[in-house]
Amino acid sequence: LRAGGAPRPLLPNLGARYEVSPPGLDFGMTCSMNTAEFLTSPALSRAGFRHAFFTRNGGASVGPYASLSFSIAVGDHPDDVRENLVRAARALDVAPDKLFFLSQVHGRDVHRVDAESSRETVLVTEGDALVSSDPSVGVGVRSADCVPVLIGDQKTGSVAAVHAGWRGVELGAVAAAVRQLSAEPRDLVAAIGPHISLEAFEVSDEVAARLLACSPDPDVVSLRPGARPHVDLRRLVRAQLVSLGLAPSAVDDVAGCTVLEPGRFFSFRRDGAKSGRHLSAIVPRGLHA
Repeated sequence: LRAGGAPRPLLPNLGARYEVSPPGLDFGMTCSMNTAEFLTSPALSRAGFRHAFFTRNGGASVGPYASLSFSIAVGDHPDDVRENLVRAARALDVAPDKLFFLSQVHGRDVHRVDAESSRETVLVTEGDALVSSDPSVGVGVRSADCVPVLIGDQKTGSVAAVHAGWRGVELGAVAAAVRQLSAEPRDLVAAIGPHISLEAFEVSDEVAARLLACSPDPDVVSLRPGARPHVDLRRLVRAQLVSLGLAPSAVDDVAGCTVLEPGRFFSFRRDGAKSGRHLSAIVPRGLHA
């Protein structure tokens, strides 16, 4: 994959519908643009980055993939997924063939793309994070319960999209992306998107111990009498970002539990293998945006 070009403006108002979170809850904004519904981060928006955490609503897919799913591999029809990609690209104001995501493998490999990159090549490249400084492209990750993280460099306009399942969290996917993106973490702003919540993420004692071992925050594991451990991935990823040098105020939470909100989100844990995949994506910003 090619190293990247130069750093473009905020989401255009194309008849979008906005539902702002209640006062005091800085959990993001729900937008429906060209029928594709997505959530946004106030912090990334203030910094001038076009981005979207797409929900499952507003797409062309049917059945268990209804309706805004982005994976053919799980059984969705290719034509429906292509139409969903067109809708997502329109919402982000990029060309569909310049909205990139990888073949994710729950690892920590990071790849860089730009306008010269081939979508077909990127799609079969294994990895779990994309970075770019080219404002003509969008970088994204797909998820059903894993943690999507979108990051922007306020100084350079470069961006990263990270897929952080619990294995990727343990392996350091977030840290790998931050290091590829910027030598100055204090210039970064990040948003943690919807994923499996503490209430739903029940794990074995072994997995709980492994995640606790990679967490700068000692309170990410919840032990309840008579129950298996539960892990707070949001708190863990936040702690990792802050430990890398991001200001706590620069890490935004875009709320939502993929397991407990079937009307808004797909979930592998809830629905099994025949379930859709969300897209979370961000576009590099021009230096003078």
